[in-house]
Amino acid sequence: MIAKLISDGSDTFLRTEYISIGIFTVIFAIIIAAVVDKEGYYTTFSFLLGAITSIASGYIGMWIAVRANVRTSKVCNSSLENGFVVAFRGGAVLGFCLVGMGLLNMTLLIMLYKKMFLNFDQGVKNRGYVELFEVIAGYGLGGSAIALFARVGGGIYTKAADVGADLVGKVIENLDEDSIQNPGTIADNVGDNVGDIAGMGADLFGSLAESTCACLVISGTSTELISQSGYYYPLLISASGIIICMFTSFFATNLIKADSRDKVYLSLNLQLLISTVLMTPTLWYCAHAFLPETFKLEKAHLTVTNTQCFWCTVIGLWSGYVIGYVTNYYTSGSYAPVQKLAKTCVQSAATNIINGLSLGYYSTFIPVCMLSLTIFFAFTMADMYGIALSALGMLSTLSIGLTIDGYGPIADNAGGISEMCDL
Repeated sequence: MIAKLISDGSDTFLRTEYISIGIFTVIFAIIIAAVVDKEGYYTTFSFLLGAITSIASGYIGMWIAVRANVRTSKVCNSSLENGFVVAFRGGAVLGFCLVGMGLLNMTLLIMLYKKMFLNFDQGVKNRGYVELFEVIAGYGLGGSAIALFARVGGGIYTKAADVGADLVGKVIENLDEDSIQNPGTIADNVGDNVGDIAGMGADLFGSLAESTCACLVISGTSTELISQSGYYYPLLISASGIIICMFTSFFATNLIKADSRDKVYLSLNLQLLISTVLMTPTLWYCAHAFLPETFKLEKAHLTVTNTQCFWCTVIGLWSGYVIGYVTNYYTSGSYAPVQKLAKTCVQSAATNIINGLSLGYYSTFIPVCMLSLTIFFAFTMADMYGIALSALGMLSTLSIGLTIDGYGPIADNAGGISEMCDL
């Protein structure tokens, strides 16, 4: 019954949100068709396909999550290890579905537009790969437009519901976390699904699509990349990332027995490390096997080697891992920052707020430095193409990263259901 309420609430929120998003998408598509040169309808179709892909992948992830949470709750009553596997595989649907659908639809879009947009046999003039990838860039715009609503709208809802439930339940009524006497806990669990599953999925799909489109647009200016189909290299990075992440997920569900809290943490943390380590030689192979040894970027007046492209992607890859590790250090209860913050709560709410705010500011220092260094080195080696490649390198393990993101709300919901059912 409780799981049904969470599922119905999630569906209701997304249905209402997607109606608003749909109205905006249609209006914006009409504007694109009207103002983008003579072939605005090509860009419009790309935009709509990106928007639909973002909505579909986020909804599928949420649909699975609200069904995996109650199954996780049930299985955990007999085995923590099996409960972990159920929650992890539920999150994997979001990760692999989003990246897979995004990659598939973009590949099909390129194949379709190559036959239609570049149909030179029918006398098409003043069109080349630069113009082709510019109209395909609408795909990334569509994904980002959905993220604008889904991430912000879902994020505001989930935080408002979470804080509201805690204020009423814990502070005013002195109730336990996820108490059955507090109806706000249902809204809290709904928020986890619509914000941290559907919203997060739309947000990261927009990042993936935009980074890929940026690489494609710049690729269109290189004669060598066009003649040797090297413009497929950005798609190849994401494709190889899916395979590596599939192999990595095998460790979590089959080799590591997560039968204690410490082993659950170990399994999740190892996922990011293993995928990053395995992705490093994979990126080297992709760069040297599928890119010309040297090629020119006409707009930047720069000659780039495939080795430089490899370094751009691998710097982004390891920069992303460092950012993830630092984030975990500053937010996990297993490390000193959160433990020290917990002690300040004993003194007063004021010291908690002041120390928590300063800790939040301090935790951004290393991530900002890593991003700055990544941009600097990537731009030095391959101009804007290098920056786009480094972003794709950072997102190359997105499948497993989103799997862990999806695992969180599923496990959180499972805990809430168990608490409300007095299990």
